[in-house]
Amino acid sequence: MGSICTYGETAESLQISTDLNNCVKCPESHYSNTEQNHCLQRAVPFLSYEDPLGMALTCMGLGCSLDTAGVLAVFVKHHNTSIVKANNQALTYILLITLIFCFLCPLLFNGHPNTATCIFQQITFAVLFTVALSTVLAKTLTVILAFKVTIPGIRMRCLMISRAPNFIIPICTFLQLVLCGVWLSTSPPFIDSDAHAEHGHIFIVSNKGSTVIFHCVLGYPCLLALGSYTMAYLSMNLPDTFNEAKFLTFSLLVFFSVWVTFLPVYHSTKRKVMVAVEMFSILASSAGLLGCIFSPKC
Repeated sequence: MGSICTYGETAESLQISTDLNNCVKCPESHYSNTEQNHCLQRAVPFLSYEDPLGMALTCMGLGCSLDTAGVLAVFVKHHNTSIVKANNQALTYILLITLIFCFLCPLLFNGHPNTATCIFQQITFAVLFTVALSTVLAKTLTVILAFKVTIPGIRMRCLMISRAPNFIIPICTFLQLVLCGVWLSTSPPFIDSDAHAEHGHIFIVSNKGSTVIFHCVLGYPCLLALGSYTMAYLSMNLPDTFNEAKFLTFSLLVFFSVWVTFLPVYHSTKRKVMVAVEMFSILASSAGLLGCIFSPKC
């Protein structure tokens, strides 16, 4: 018969042998049973496609991406109309295509975590939102310049003719790629495990690596959104002909509301619920950009 081990270790991590004087520690992936005479395999909970919550978020992402593709098809079909021409076709197409991938981005958060998904989750999310928000910034500048160009002045007219706002997207995206490159080369994300948070479970978590660079990578799109919101808000008083600024302002307000709400909720949840909150926030903020900017035009 075995006896209880009391060598300063937790009962959960020990196995009782038939030898009264010998206690064997269970592997990290196992825990001891109630009688402390056998090691049991720990469960590895994660958000999967079979999970109702994971399935619901996956369906939302796929559905919204199809809706966005439908909006893009409408704009392409009616590319000769004044509404499409007045809103800069190139920027509109770039934003819609980017939003399609933004809605598909949460699919990377579903399923068993591994090193590849751990890296691509945050990198893909950061780069896609950088492209989307820099496109919104370019659209805002286009609206402002379109109004200012009616005022006598060679400089404004040159900016409009040279399509200077279109260079915002590659420049902003390049800066984000540099930040991501620094992150991956110095302290990239990696898979970590937590075997002591809950009895009988081992949680696989994505460690963000360098927290400083991680917050820089995620803070950069927020900085772009703040700049876009400020410019759009200041241009809301333009004549009704230039009401694009109102839609841009409201879409960015929804974007900020989602992520300001996300932060406290994210840090107050754990494990797969935390992943679900992040997925929902990506979907909600993308839907805010799509609905507020393009619904009135459709």
